[in-house]
Amino acid sequence: MANNNDIKGFTHERIETNNFLMIVLIVLVIAVGGLVEIVPLFFQKSTTQPVEGLKPYTALQLAGRDVYVREGCYNCHSQMIRPFHAETLRYGSYSVAGEFVYDRPFQWGSKRTGPDLARVGGRYNDEWHRIHLTNPRDLVPESNMPAYPWLEKATVNENGLPRRMQVLRTLGAPYTDDEIKGSVEAVKGKTELDALVAYLQVLGTAMK
Repeated sequence: MANNNDIKGFTHERIETNNFLMIVLIVLVIAVGGLVEIVPLFFQKSTTQPVEGLKPYTALQLAGRDVYVREGCYNCHSQMIRPFHAETLRYGSYSVAGEFVYDRPFQWGSKRTGPDLARVGGRYNDEWHRIHLTNPRDLVPESNMPAYPWLEKATVNENGLPRRMQVLRTLGAPYTDDEIKGSVEAVKGKTELDALVAYLQVLGTAMK
């Protein structure tokens, strides 16, 4: 009869020499670990409840957010400040989940080719942002950010906004019927540059 050491050795050897079994066990361990870490977050108020003063994006800000995502701004700019002293000195108070409960999807990330934008709202005036987006080197000569001059000429496509806001309301954003109905009028005649600046100017302002 095999002793315990023989049984353990056989089991360990079997796992190491069976690729399929190894893959299944690895996936199982990762799945269990992920569930243990992620599921409790769905029941914590700090991650599911908006911070005090947080409002859903206006129609113009929502259109600007779509432009932000479409142009790939998130590829270079994170919208999360970590709770480290050096980070909070540079960017301001660290980011909390309650600031982003209406963001679908949220723009957190680790990319830092450009400055963090989690607290950019109100740091510069609208004209600064307009110049910076049209030609960044007019304000920051060493910038490697591309220019987006077409945003000044392209008008916001307002047709999909009511439906988009309705979907966001089903996901938890507290839009009123009047806000949804008035979304088309709110962005009529606005350029994509107007919308993007409006979005940037609201980032981080709830915590301030």
